[in-house]
Amino acid sequence: MTIGFEILAQDGAARRGRLTTAHGVVETPVFMPVGTAASVKAMTAEGVAATGARILLGNTYHLMLRPGAERIAALGGLHRFMNWPHAILTDSGGFQVLSLAGLRQISEAGVTFRSHLDGSRHVLSPERAVEIQHLLGADISMALDECTPYPAPVEAVRQSMELTLRWALRCREAFVERPGHGVFGIVQGGVHPELREDAARRLVAIGFDGYAIGGLAIGEGQTTTFAVLEATVPVLPDNRPRYLMGVGKPDDLVGAVRRGIDMFDCVVPTRSGRTAQAFTRRGPLNLRNARHAGDPTPLDRECRCPACTGYSRAYLHHLAKSGEILAAMLLTAHNLQYYADLMAGLRAAIEAGRMADFAAAFAETYRRGASEDGQ
Repeated sequence: MTIGFEILAQDGAARRGRLTTAHGVVETPVFMPVGTAASVKAMTAEGVAATGARILLGNTYHLMLRPGAERIAALGGLHRFMNWPHAILTDSGGFQVLSLAGLRQISEAGVTFRSHLDGSRHVLSPERAVEIQHLLGADISMALDECTPYPAPVEAVRQSMELTLRWALRCREAFVERPGHGVFGIVQGGVHPELREDAARRLVAIGFDGYAIGGLAIGEGQTTTFAVLEATVPVLPDNRPRYLMGVGKPDDLVGAVRRGIDMFDCVVPTRSGRTAQAFTRRGPLNLRNARHAGDPTPLDRECRCPACTGYSRAYLHHLAKSGEILAAMLLTAHNLQYYADLMAGLRAAIEAGRMADFAAAFAETYRRGASEDGQ
């Protein structure tokens, strides 16, 4: 068998599921903390697990450059290397390669690029991308894709999509089947619904263990993102997990779950933790704002994270203004706990058939809080 996936409840398009991997069960909808270079920034593996996370994301591009996939394999694989006993999904590196403008060349064979670390030359083919992820020991591997820049002419988007589809077939053929492991294809097609639908149908015909929707949250706006999901998700099979890559903020997650998405990743909660932004049930807070300087209350009274159970907003404000590393540690832990709690709330709402009520209550409190704090 490969990975397992079952739907336990459904409310409209929203799904409550269970994903079974070689390194444990993952309840969906789920948010995956980003551990790009085998580390969730400002967090220990034990701290990430304490939030309830049972799957996180690593990155092929960064790990192939440093310390190297073969070295990680020799040390027992990525799980042992980073002391993470739970599931890992590895991004194939397509998005990171997109950012190497001037340092990369894309061809049918794959991507030739120069490392942003030392300028050394590398070739990442679809087959090599799959091999690296196998060496890492990823529970879920991603097919290599070309993430099309936004905006781009429709014909350029079509050509990029076609290349991604040809690479997807090569990745599927290169993937080594083994118990508890799977490979996902990635739907590209820009902001064009007809291209997205075409790409989704053709990926389904190849046959993957799950399907990701990539190339979004790169400037097109939430309304457009949701429109792309509405065009794409109905084409994907009901019995396979659906993963929206690189998204996003809390309101993005709620809206995407309502449109049938099961899995998410994004740097927002960890990056925000390092820039003094905290997400709470009453909206995001900027801890640098002077209004928090004398506030003895916790960030979020309902949160069980170390920041909320042991420290005041005033203290966190002080840490942030002083540039203390502890600010990033506490706020990152809080944000990941908030995201984990939000996903747990979504799962419970779907099980109870109250997804619409949950989304309405969330929107009211979250937006009001954001306005009050000047976000």
